Amino acid sequence: MTDAQYPIGKFAFDPNATPDKRQGWIKDIVAAPALFRNAVARLNDVQLDTPYRDGGWTVRQVVHHMADSHLHNLVRFRMALTEDEPAIPGYDPAKWAEIPDAKTGPVDVSLDLLEAIHARWVLLMKAMSAADFARAFRRPDGQVVTLDRALQTYAWHGKHHAAQIMALRERKGWKS
Repeated sequence: MTDAQYPIGKFAFDPNATPDKRQGWIKDIVAAPALFRNAVARLNDVQLDTPYRDGGWTVRQVVHHMADSHLHNLVRFRMALTEDEPAIPGYDPAKWAEIPDAKTGPVDVSLDLLEAIHARWVLLMKAMSAADFARAFRRPDGQVVTLDRALQTYAWHGKHHAAQIMALRERKGWKS
């Protein structure tokens, strides 16, 4: 049995980013909205409100988390490109997942938002230079994060959460 929390493994940073590797990570960003549409296709409300693991978020909360998280990251990219190592505001994803829209809202709203965020973000990244990807922001905990690292993190993030939902579907025998 795979790890329900990390079905594709934990994030691993590649410090040797190249233009070809970046293009691969950008392709992962392009693919993420379709991965999520496929992951939740034909799920009913009971299924959407099923946690992907014991103690984990529901499928619905995971989908809404994706839109929240990736929207934050698009803003972080834009801030890092226009300011010198800006301090970015933090947010608590677990608390956001408990807000009523994340617990009960229709997933199509966040799927549409994720598509729009990714379309805008990909336009931005395709116009960026290697020097742009070396720019950074500062997290609330003081950690400096380059845009190369953020790109890799979010390329993994989409696959990670889609795999959680797909693994749940497989365990439950829910056809996709």
